[in-house]
Amino acid sequence: MSMLQGSHTLKTLALSIGAALLTTTAYAAPIQVTSSKDSGEGSLRAALEAVAAGSADSIIITTEDDIEITSTLTYNSHTPISIYGNGQTIETDKNIDLLAITAGANLNISHLKFEGPGGFSITNRGDQQGEAGKGIFVNLRNDQTGTATVTLNDVEVSGVAYHGIHLSDCDIAKDCGAGAGGQGGGSAASIAVNAYNVKVHNVGYGRVDGDGLRVDERNEGDILFTAHNSSFTKVGADGVELDEGQNGSVIVNATNVDFSNNGDYCQKDLLEKLLPSPVEAEFKDGEMSEDKVPMAITGSADDKCFEREVDLYASGSVEAYEFGIDYDDGFDIDEAGNGGIKAVIYSSTIHNNLDEGLDFDEEGEGNVEITLIDSKASGNTDDGFKVTEEDNGNLSALISSVKSHKNSGKGIVLEAKNSGTVAAFIENSETEDNDSGKKSGLKIKGKGVITLRNSEIEDGYKAKKAEIIKI
Repeated sequence: MSMLQGSHTLKTLALSIGAALLTTTAYAAPIQVTSSKDSGEGSLRAALEAVAAGSADSIIITTEDDIEITSTLTYNSHTPISIYGNGQTIETDKNIDLLAITAGANLNISHLKFEGPGGFSITNRGDQQGEAGKGIFVNLRNDQTGTATVTLNDVEVSGVAYHGIHLSDCDIAKDCGAGAGGQGGGSAASIAVNAYNVKVHNVGYGRVDGDGLRVDERNEGDILFTAHNSSFTKVGADGVELDEGQNGSVIVNATNVDFSNNGDYCQKDLLEKLLPSPVEAEFKDGEMSEDKVPMAITGSADDKCFEREVDLYASGSVEAYEFGIDYDDGFDIDEAGNGGIKAVIYSSTIHNNLDEGLDFDEEGEGNVEITLIDSKASGNTDDGFKVTEEDNGNLSALISSVKSHKNSGKGIVLEAKNSGTVAAFIENSETEDNDSGKKSGLKIKGKGVITLRNSEIEDGYKAKKAEIIKI
């Protein structure tokens, strides 16, 4: 090639690159929030509208003042959005959602607080004159694919009536339910939640089943939950609840997370006196007819707080009935359909919850794999750690340097029902003063092998079908 031809080729290439750059859509610049007003120029609401319209790609809040709103801040675009604060509070004295991502966009929030009016309780509910408000709500589209990702860094949520943080891939929203009992459909997308230095507290006291962080996933897709240096405490229902109701798995990695003091929306002092006496009973076949069982409780501060279960013989007579109050857990996972649970919990605390401390249930096709390391459960009203494989899958557990003390149920429960097996290695761990009766330290249900190394199960263990090996 001659020098002249080479020069011509380079010039043509340069012109082609220049033309390509001119025809490529330019990235929009960040937009600044300079005003603490609810709306108008420089406001956060206007910035959300600008990003949705494509004239900005992210939001930087530069005003030093807190932002008070009177209606929900809404973002209705598919385009990912990032919001960067510097410790400001987005607050309201209204019973509303503070921030709603309505079309399933990926969301990234840093250094912000979200604060509702607070003061909610079973006697001051937030769901009687409209919907109970949430802190951050992300709703997926029915046609969504891939993974919807929410990343929260140094974020605090408090004072809202319902869920503190809610991600929903369920087309019937608040009626979605949990696990295999969950109704509704959803998209083919997975949901990923990353919580770093997140604090959720004093939420969920204005409506039954109001969780600190709630994920509802239906149809295809997994739930991927990562939390580090975070806390979900003083929540009316579960500190964290992950509901994977159809095909897909739940994958968890939690390090230095506090799931404590949750589950007491259904106030015991108000409701316990309304329970029938006795609250549970068993009968011989033909002894008790169903119409003689006490009726469901009505007229209370919230009738949804009561559980009523009646078991019948094939003849139609009553085998047993039981009434109770629906308290909630520190960390709850319900997985159903094809898929399993894989969870690693490290250096975490699970104290003083009104039901189980940690309660993981897997139904349908799939297995449970759980690793608990350097974590503690104490003062929970039911079991400290409870992991159950409901169907024919297997349960495997590595439990190391774990303490489960002074829970009103069992210290540690590992269950594999039907044809599933349990394989557990428990080392450098201890249970003590759990008071559900004899052998309350460790309960194993199902066939399998449990290896204990350098562990103290001072309140005893129960394992009818499993082999216990001490080394």
